[in-house]
Amino acid sequence: MNVPTGTWRLARLAVRRERNIAPWCILAVICLGLTMVSYIDRNMATPSVMATYVETINDNAFFRALGGGTSVIADRGFMSAWRSGGFLYLITAITALLTVVRHTRADEDAGRTELLRSGAVSRFAALTSALLVAAAVSLVAGALTAVGQIGVGLAPFSSVTYGAAITAAGWLFGSFAAVAAQIAQNARTARTITLFTLAIAYLARYAGDASGQAWLTYLSPMGWIHAVQPYRYDRWWVLAVLVGLVAILVTVAYLLSARRDLGEGLLPERRGRVTAPALRGPIGLSWRLHRGLFVKWAIGIGVFAIGAAGIGTIVPDIDVLPSGSFGLLQQGFGGGGSSVDTADFFLWAVILLFAHVIGIVPVLMIQRLRDEERSGRAELAQGTPMTRVWWAAGLLVVTALGTAGLFTTAGLVLGFGYGLFTDGLAGPLGRVPVAALSCVPAAWLIAAICFLAYALAPRLAVPVSWAVWGWTTLLGKVAGPLYDVWGGTPFEPYHYVPNTLAGQPFSPSTILTMLAMTALLVWVGLSALRHRDFGR
Repeated sequence: MNVPTGTWRLARLAVRRERNIAPWCILAVICLGLTMVSYIDRNMATPSVMATYVETINDNAFFRALGGGTSVIADRGFMSAWRSGGFLYLITAITALLTVVRHTRADEDAGRTELLRSGAVSRFAALTSALLVAAAVSLVAGALTAVGQIGVGLAPFSSVTYGAAITAAGWLFGSFAAVAAQIAQNARTARTITLFTLAIAYLARYAGDASGQAWLTYLSPMGWIHAVQPYRYDRWWVLAVLVGLVAILVTVAYLLSARRDLGEGLLPERRGRVTAPALRGPIGLSWRLHRGLFVKWAIGIGVFAIGAAGIGTIVPDIDVLPSGSFGLLQQGFGGGGSSVDTADFFLWAVILLFAHVIGIVPVLMIQRLRDEERSGRAELAQGTPMTRVWWAAGLLVVTALGTAGLFTTAGLVLGFGYGLFTDGLAGPLGRVPVAALSCVPAAWLIAAICFLAYALAPRLAVPVSWAVWGWTTLLGKVAGPLYDVWGGTPFEPYHYVPNTLAGQPFSPSTILTMLAMTALLVWVGLSALRHRDFGR
């Protein structure tokens, strides 16, 4: 049987399955790139203002590490790519790796691949079609981003280079995912391996750019992508190196696929315990199923909080920023007056950024609720005295406590790291965790909305949950400045959380209102879950 047999049919099937996911990822890449150009045009409108920002960035290791590279230049195209490139590379990489795992290892876990192989389908058709679809999504995202950048007046050749770098990020980590899908025992492990690889690559690049150690940057595949430097050097030879690495990884994936049994991985499974007394209740069962997720998130949040704590290094440079910058910052993130330490506004912005990231956790938990129900495992658990309401309530309790734990981790690590950078450990270590915990009721409210969607319309639960998270993020205080809306909008819950770091008074009524709304939504959701058909 030839390798391509059945590949194109599976590819068309994969494209059909991706029609509700891939377009939104592509749109996010294009819009973020164009939004950053608009942001640069508004806030760095004159050469003198841009020169001031460039000087500040080049004198600060934390700023340099954010965008990548040892220095920046006063150029409209370069500044927009420098500010947005890291995010666009990450979005494309995550989209590609999830696509590959979804159509390879996840299909094997669900039994779809075995069913398809009973027909005229090659052993390698699923892997080939997944790689083709992931590559096509990355290519479309990069090409349309290049077209958009050219449309707003940026240099055509450099815009094409920028689009090619975005595409290369997707191809590279899609290839990593193809290898991980052959090694891992299941889709969850494959995603973890690839996302961990992506995180290590990003951190190595960040550390190399922050310290000026070029060898550490070039040790990271993400560092190679940043080294393309569109609108400055346009290093196409780096892209050629990345394509060569992609070819090697794809070859390894095919070799591994040819040597393993369907549904099996190369990593051995761990033996379970003989007894599991902790699984006797819904909370214990939910914690056992999801503790790995929270541990991984806690490690990731802690690592990135250490990097974000480097914001303390900008304190000496605040006075040299353009005169309107601090006013916009105060307008956007609130405060008690002009005597407040300016760095407190930056710290609050970082906390809100972590809040939006942690807001992904409830979405993932709702997705797991749906997966457990569709796979039949939830119905199996309910063959015991555990009812569906208690089953769902157990997961909600674990989600609430886990989310609070992640905020605590972010606050403690951020406060400790910032204190080390500024030689004032006692103050930040006390205030920052409290400010982080004040965001917990807002995160719980988002989780309650997602759960209500699952209880009322289970088939729409996952897209609705992602839409709620996207709505909250796009309308929030962190993303608002990108489209000239400082201070966010009143249509997302974090808008009502006071910036206690910068002197805003704590409002118990706001917190209690959010908690009451959360309790009401959860009660309505549990009631709806009790009466609807289960497993549909």
